[in-house]
Amino acid sequence: MMISHRVIAGIIAAVWATSLLASPGAHGPNGEHLDGAASQSAGGLARLPDGSVNVPKPAQRRMGVRTLMVKEGEFARSVTLNGRAAIDPNAGGRVQAPFAGQIAPGPQGLPVAGQRVVKGQLLARIAPVGAAIERGNQAAQLAALRASRIVLEKRVQRLALLEGVVPAKDIDAARAELQGTIGQERAVANSISGTQAIVAPASGVIASAAVLAGQIVESRDILFEIVDPQRMVIEALTTDASIARKIRGAALVDAPDAELTLLGGGLSLRDGAVPISFRARGAALGLAVGQPVTVLARLDTTIKGIALPAAALARNPANETVVWIKSGAQRFIALPVETTVLDARTVIVTKGLSPDNRVVIIGTSLINQIR
Repeated sequence: MMISHRVIAGIIAAVWATSLLASPGAHGPNGEHLDGAASQSAGGLARLPDGSVNVPKPAQRRMGVRTLMVKEGEFARSVTLNGRAAIDPNAGGRVQAPFAGQIAPGPQGLPVAGQRVVKGQLLARIAPVGAAIERGNQAAQLAALRASRIVLEKRVQRLALLEGVVPAKDIDAARAELQGTIGQERAVANSISGTQAIVAPASGVIASAAVLAGQIVESRDILFEIVDPQRMVIEALTTDASIARKIRGAALVDAPDAELTLLGGGLSLRDGAVPISFRARGAALGLAVGQPVTVLARLDTTIKGIALPAAALARNPANETVVWIKSGAQRFIALPVETTVLDARTVIVTKGLSPDNRVVIIGTSLINQIR
């Protein structure tokens, strides 16, 4: 029986279309082929009965889908540490009230949060205040010192007229006693009505300001905090006291461009954890004092797996972490995987994905939403 050329052409076309939809490069986590159970869909975007999705080529272009042929390798193991940003003690400072007093502005007024200051700049003045009885005792002491000063001044004047007759040691003693009384009078007067200048201990930006003109503050109250926005200290916490000795590098998830330098790990517990300090430098840190941050610390041990951009991960309806692999020209399959973080932008797939699969790295979230 003769078969027409038209029928043969149709069979060849069908076989060619099937080969496009079932690429032999899709493998499961144990190396099994995933293309054999493909359910073909003649329509457009659709979730197929087996859980895979059908995405026509035009839709892939509109969604900007990009894939990557993955390979296995060894990478430095990383751990995630929770921490917070703090003032670098060598690049900032905290201004506290030296005694109980009343705040008065300087010639340029009181600085506000966000204002840049330089070391030694006058920030405010503080006038001492005290209880009524205490101020009364100081006033009485000041009056007695003034009276003593007047008497001593006259005595020194008389002895000066008798110079050559009165021993020089008596004249020197009277003058020394007068100078001591003057110093005491000046100190007591300043404690009653004098003011003390509050200056910036470092150059930087006012991180916090807690003063108003006329405000009464207590001794050791925090008036200002000054921070260098390009130099911060990151204090991270861990329950493993040996982590600090294994760290070979670190990065901030909140500021990937920042340069982190390990300063060391503490030897005493804080809230049940060991603190680890890093110095953060960068022209655009953008961190606030006390802001919670996440530190990715790279250890001196390695882990075997497949490196992928963090954007390649998605969540399935069971809240499992999945990656989407391309098993044909239009078919994509979700594989549950286990991952660990490598750095701020990269993860390592340790289980669930075999090498030589074509993994979706751009457009994952759009494919994951297809129902």
